Amino acid sequence: MSDSQKPSVRAEPNPEFQSLVHDPRLRIVLFCFLMTALFMATLDNQIVSTALPTIVGEFGQLERFGWVGSAYLLAMSAVMPLYGKLGDLFGRKYVMMAAIFIFTVGSLVCGLSVSMTTLIAARVLQGMGGGGIMVSIFSVNADLFEPRVRARYQSYSSLVLMASGAIGPTLGGTLSEWLGWRSIFLVNLPIGIIVLTGLAFFLPYRKPHRRPKIDYAGALLLAGAVTSVVFWADSGQIFGSLIAPASLGVVAFGVVCAFLWVQVERRAPEPIVPLSLFAKPTVCLLWIVSICSGAVGIGSVNYVALYLQTTTGLSPTMAGLLFIATTGGIAIGSLNSGRLISRYGRYKKFTLISGAGSCLVFAIFSQLPVGTPIYIIGLLMLIHGTSVGIAQQVPVIGVQNAVPQRDVGAATGTVTLTRMGGASLAISIYGAVLSSSIVGGAAIPGVKNIEELTPAAMAALNPETRAVVTAVYAHAFSPVFISMSLMIGASFVAALFLKNVQLPTIGKKPSR
Repeated sequence: MSDSQKPSVRAEPNPEFQSLVHDPRLRIVLFCFLMTALFMATLDNQIVSTALPTIVGEFGQLERFGWVGSAYLLAMSAVMPLYGKLGDLFGRKYVMMAAIFIFTVGSLVCGLSVSMTTLIAARVLQGMGGGGIMVSIFSVNADLFEPRVRARYQSYSSLVLMASGAIGPTLGGTLSEWLGWRSIFLVNLPIGIIVLTGLAFFLPYRKPHRRPKIDYAGALLLAGAVTSVVFWADSGQIFGSLIAPASLGVVAFGVVCAFLWVQVERRAPEPIVPLSLFAKPTVCLLWIVSICSGAVGIGSVNYVALYLQTTTGLSPTMAGLLFIATTGGIAIGSLNSGRLISRYGRYKKFTLISGAGSCLVFAIFSQLPVGTPIYIIGLLMLIHGTSVGIAQQVPVIGVQNAVPQRDVGAATGTVTLTRMGGASLAISIYGAVLSSSIVGGAAIPGVKNIEELTPAAMAALNPETRAVVTAVYAHAFSPVFISMSLMIGASFVAALFLKNVQLPTIGKKPSR
């Protein structure tokens, strides 16, 4: 019996939904403010990437280049669960406003940085605000819209992600060239002030009916465990190997933090992440889906870009333009699946379609011969983007629906955290696979180190040498794409075990 023929399963019980805002027009206004904040937070990483060479040119310290991005990711990942829980305890409004304020101040400090050290420290502050923005936006959405309607509105976030991904690198390069690299951070100031003002005046405050008790020990231990995972993912670059003694020390520290965190959470009256979530099969399966979708949807981007520039001869600009197929597919898939989930109330089939689509795409990528026409590669990228978009909002919607209203913020934080954690780990895995697969570079005449070849340097090689380099990279990327296919295949397997849940609507009981 197919999923469409099986009777739907009633969602786990939730209290009757009551929107935080009753005026539909005001809900749309608030949603626009939320999307503006999301755009600001997601644009930041995109816009910084193309300005980094300029920053290094001023400050030097090329060896700390990666930390400008890693510091932001570390801080963001560490605070996500904390913000979700604080929203449950104190109400979403002021917690989200605090996150936007911290992010805005961090942007100001970044723009005023006088050294690489101060810039990295400011990026940590920025990340502490950015993590809160990412979590709080989806938590506030859960207060504004009922589950089915929420699916449609959360799909619009894909348009914001697509816009930031499409214009971020170009905008970063343009601003740094014409106004200086500091402008890429200072541009956040007016945006942050506008969003703060809008939320202050228009977003009502709903005081939770519970006495706030902050689990400080649990927050610190969870931050230590999460930071260790993300830091270990980057330790190959820092310490030379993922299994170097220092890297293993990071792993040991994370294991100890995780063990102590479990012991603390068992006794905490208001745990940062309620351990009861781990007893819900739906939540655990959606965490796996979220990890895998982050690993492939986010973690694969830089490697696909490198593949395009090393095996097809495309320039960085043309390779970037080809990503319009991916971002456009994400928007198409997300908007359409959001409407269908809103109409029919089921999300399992979309998770299956998404996992199967991306798994097939990367399996095909692993077998593409050198010289494959660009239009075929573009078509595969479009299918992958559409597959990612189809299930992009499913983990958030599914987890929010599977937990009591009192734990929505904490549960939402775990989904965002698992997605970012999956991306961080996958990036390291792909890098290790690619490095171990590149062989024979030293034997190529005229090529001292194949890994140091830039696209411009490759274009300057004679045709025979360039063909050999292209073949080496094509061979090396095959296992990378296989690893991507296996990761997203794990998402498909997890989705098979999901219940065929029917999302509730106000005033109606879900059908069985």
